Amino acid sequence: MSITHLAAERRSNLPNYEERVDLAAAFRWTARLNMHEAVANHFSLAVDEGGTKFLINPNQMHFSRIRASDLLLIDADDPKTMERPDAPDPTAWGLHGAIHRRCGHARCVMHVHSIHATVLASLADSTLPPIDQNSAMFFKRHVVDAHYGGLAFEEEGERCATLLADPKVKVMVMGNHGVLVIGDTVADTFDRLYYFERACETYIKALWTGRKLRVLPDAVAERVGVEMDNYPVPQAARHLGELKLILDEEGSTYRD
Repeated sequence: MSITHLAAERRSNLPNYEERVDLAAAFRWTARLNMHEAVANHFSLAVDEGGTKFLINPNQMHFSRIRASDLLLIDADDPKTMERPDAPDPTAWGLHGAIHRRCGHARCVMHVHSIHATVLASLADSTLPPIDQNSAMFFKRHVVDAHYGGLAFEEEGERCATLLADPKVKVMVMGNHGVLVIGDTVADTFDRLYYFERACETYIKALWTGRKLRVLPDAVAERVGVEMDNYPVPQAARHLGELKLILDEEGSTYRD
């Protein structure tokens, strides 16, 4: 049997293969955008109806190397998860496990320490004001955690999960820490992560000027948020689809 056929057979035996491919592509592109931090950040995706069984990146593996077959399948309700020989990072278990356990609407969870979102998280007021179309997308759709209590082990993870109880809230600015984004799919969540970082970059650079900001009225910002929520074209899916095509053209191993 050829190497190509062996690879295809291995892929066909992987549970949740297409979801794994999407998640692996998101890891690769996040690294390309320099939105990751060493081997410290994590993405997860629920794969069962209840939302407690989820895929997550293996412990201490760089985003730029992650393949579909590398992803761990774990259960938020399994207390013995951290006893596994391939146990995930303790903070990944603490944060993502708590969210998948407590927030059924959070099918996909992405946590990074991207530069501009983390700068926002370091300000005394970490709310993102609606100063342009991108930032208006998040008007009343993000929450600020102003009570950082240390590394996201289980107790801290449980506390953070309570801040995502409102399904309308899709982004948590983790004060003094970074950002966490949730969504329905990998494409939906990655697209939101991308645009939130872009919005933060615009805001931070606008602050650099020292000039007065032109903040949109609440009514206009809310209209933009609603219009983006109901956008008639599946832009997020197309965004991820295009990124996968680029990776495929480059001969990336993310699908393996």
